Amino acid sequence: MSARASRRSAADSATVVTSQKVRAGRTDEYQRWQERTNEAARAFDGFMGAEVYPPAAGTGNEWVAVFRFAGIEQLTAWLDSARRRELLTEGRGLFEGPPTLEVLQGGTPEPAPQEAVTAVISHDVRPGCEQGFLKWQEKALKAQEKSPGYLGSELFQPVRDVQKHWVAVFRFDTREHLDDWLESDTRRALLDEGRAYFASYDVRKVDSAFSGWFRFERRTGSGAPPNWKQAMSVLLALYPTVMVLTLTFGVEMRRLDVPLYLALFFSNVLSVSALTWLLMPLVNRALAFWLAPGRARGFPAHLAGVLVVLLGYLLSVVVFGLITHALL
Repeated sequence: MSARASRRSAADSATVVTSQKVRAGRTDEYQRWQERTNEAARAFDGFMGAEVYPPAAGTGNEWVAVFRFAGIEQLTAWLDSARRRELLTEGRGLFEGPPTLEVLQGGTPEPAPQEAVTAVISHDVRPGCEQGFLKWQEKALKAQEKSPGYLGSELFQPVRDVQKHWVAVFRFDTREHLDDWLESDTRRALLDEGRAYFASYDVRKVDSAFSGWFRFERRTGSGAPPNWKQAMSVLLALYPTVMVLTLTFGVEMRRLDVPLYLALFFSNVLSVSALTWLLMPLVNRALAFWLAPGRARGFPAHLAGVLVVLLGYLLSVVVFGLITHALL
């Protein structure tokens, strides 16, 4: 198994991204094996979470597993453990070739839009070319920021005494936008220029999991929106959700004489589900110019976002006011 590692100097957390090309017809066996591997990792100190991503379009049957630990020592203990070696031996026949690892020290996992995709690119930087590579990376980032759908990126340096590769991780809102950037003439020209600094590079695409209502990478201007913007945008989606459920589901619950405490519980389940998987992703996408700190620059952008949200409030109140009046 090849191991590629990188680090970010400030933070202590550590993540390993494992790519494994599963043999045709062995997917079910692989998934059972991966579940046993995840369960084994959970028993180790510092374990924070594991995620498994199915093959992305155009990658064959390549699965990606991500393990997060509190620190590089805990992650290394898992990677070097006898239990993990046993599992690798047990699962060897499931893969077309040896899996690869990207170990990223530092950085904080952040939520992303449901459709977002991530590219993990490792670079074998030539000795003595580190500063030139960093300048090239900044140039590439500036070009990348102009590409449609770009959400952010982060660069991880090598981990001392572990491995030597540099890893760039960047995210786009859709697979199409990511592919457009990877196949663009601009990127091809940058790669031609960058070969003076790195001997080789490897690209892996990962479909990001949807694990939060707000997700914006730090390189785009940093973190989540201010609390007041989050509250305003949640209310924009929450009010119509509650009204629709009250006028439909709530009426039916009352007709069936369902106890209030149960009716409210079921209503909350439906409203949270609708917000998480339907409405908030739409609101985030529509208001990205205002919610994303890196995009909302200057008073006009902030004012425009507030006015759009207030207009949404007004329309919701008017529409549901007319509906309830007609029903009465």
